[in-house]
Amino acid sequence: MASKSTDSSKPKFHWLSHSHPKVRACLTCDLPDDPLVEGTRRLRILALLFAFAFFMANFFPALVAPDWARGVFADISGWAPGVTSIAVALVVFWLTTRPKISPKTLMNVGVVFEIVGSFGIAMAQYWGVYHGLEHNPDHLEIFGVSWVAVWMLLFTIVVPMRPRRALLAAIASASSVPIVMAMTMRYGGTSIELTPMVFFVGLILPYIIIVIMAYAGARVVYQLGSDVSRARDLGSYRLVKRLGQGGMGEVWRAEHRMLARPAAIKLVRPEMLGDTAGENPDVILKRFEREAQATAQMHSPHTISVYDFGISGEGTFYYVMELLDGFDLESFVRQFGPLPAERVIHLLCQACDSLGEAHEAGLIHRDVKPANMFVCRYGRDVDFIKVLDFGLVKPRHATGEADLKLTADNIQGGTPAYIAPEQVLTGSVDARTDIYCLGCVAYWLLTGQLVFKGATALQTLVQHVQAEPVPPSHRTELEIPTSLEDAILSCLEKDPDQRPQDVDMLSELLGSCTTRAQWSTERAREWWDLHQPPTEPVSEIRPAALTVSA
Repeated sequence: MASKSTDSSKPKFHWLSHSHPKVRACLTCDLPDDPLVEGTRRLRILALLFAFAFFMANFFPALVAPDWARGVFADISGWAPGVTSIAVALVVFWLTTRPKISPKTLMNVGVVFEIVGSFGIAMAQYWGVYHGLEHNPDHLEIFGVSWVAVWMLLFTIVVPMRPRRALLAAIASASSVPIVMAMTMRYGGTSIELTPMVFFVGLILPYIIIVIMAYAGARVVYQLGSDVSRARDLGSYRLVKRLGQGGMGEVWRAEHRMLARPAAIKLVRPEMLGDTAGENPDVILKRFEREAQATAQMHSPHTISVYDFGISGEGTFYYVMELLDGFDLESFVRQFGPLPAERVIHLLCQACDSLGEAHEAGLIHRDVKPANMFVCRYGRDVDFIKVLDFGLVKPRHATGEADLKLTADNIQGGTPAYIAPEQVLTGSVDARTDIYCLGCVAYWLLTGQLVFKGATALQTLVQHVQAEPVPPSHRTELEIPTSLEDAILSCLEKDPDQRPQDVDMLSELLGSCTTRAQWSTERAREWWDLHQPPTEPVSEIRPAALTVSA
């Protein structure tokens, strides 16, 4: 039995380079992947916002007011800063849409953009604007705080950077105002002269304060990003990307920090279980602990492997599963259409192997459906089935009140489109319940349609109890052998005694079905090489879908 916490030390993952870390911290964007990716997205939005704001402030008035237009376009100093700044912003936006450019490179581009944008604002605001004004060095109100200050603070808060790096960028950006103003005084862009004290108080001191504010903001933003990254460290794994979400939890792509092994992590928080309000959180977590244990006890190659499980410091229960390269059978049929009979037989026999082991251990899945069955590449094998989500698993014989509580879902368990009549009527389940659900899965694979589809979930449940299924051959143009159709319809019998009594019997029935052609390894590999070639490195493989118990 696995322990409650699988990694008490929880070593932290350090993002290091070959160069000295102190130098690296100042010269590069040394951030974890998640803040980098998010920062790239924000930079793209900020570049568009900058271009729009500059256009509205500099050129829109000229379009609606002729007098303003004469002032803007009378001299190059009136329009060049705006045109250049907008062009730079649009280039940055374009670069952020290029998938081949790494997030770290884009963040370096972002720093340059902050500085260039600051000089563009300063040029538009100060160059030649005060020409002809009467010299009055005591009136500092003609300056105020430039829009450069707004841009600096906005950039620092929106785009995450290491604090020291943000400080250097803020200093360079803030220097734009005194540098541009000094240039205007030097080269005739203004008729006023400022004493050194007035220059310092009006054009340097306010921006020193802004730099301090920007640095403080950068520290807060960076710390928040670091907290998120630390929160995504679970045991020896680090969460990378969310793959799916359901009523009972989330599934994330993760990587082992030492082995670089990809994995899928299922997270379960008690507050996410909206339909279990008032239920003891310990009971909820115990239920999912049993799910992890039940799956970990399975040795069939067709049952998804569980690597690890535990409870984080925040009380989040998690367990780590193998990451699969393929499709769940629901999205598989939606994307590629119904399957030939011989392929359906091949897939179902593998599912029988997984369920057979569970049934022999006294465990009933109760939620067998296409979304919980994955067809994938598995080593050198293709068209390999994995059965997922033993979240509703129930012992065949409950041993007491505690066991009853652990399986006490507010509904009878299962999914309306794939639920056995006895689950609806009495809630009692055994191996034949999973066989009925497997018959529904076979029906979906052959026809691309549900056995029953009512206007509401309740109507669908009633149909499972009362209605006779339409033979699958009547709902598809593909050829379905009579022997296979009979086997599927026997799985869909209302009376469990009329169904195959175990998955071994069902597997024999499927194996005895005669089809026009055989589903060979060669045919399977041809299909996978055409539709899902293994082009990605192992650490980058992403499944097409991974479901969460609903």
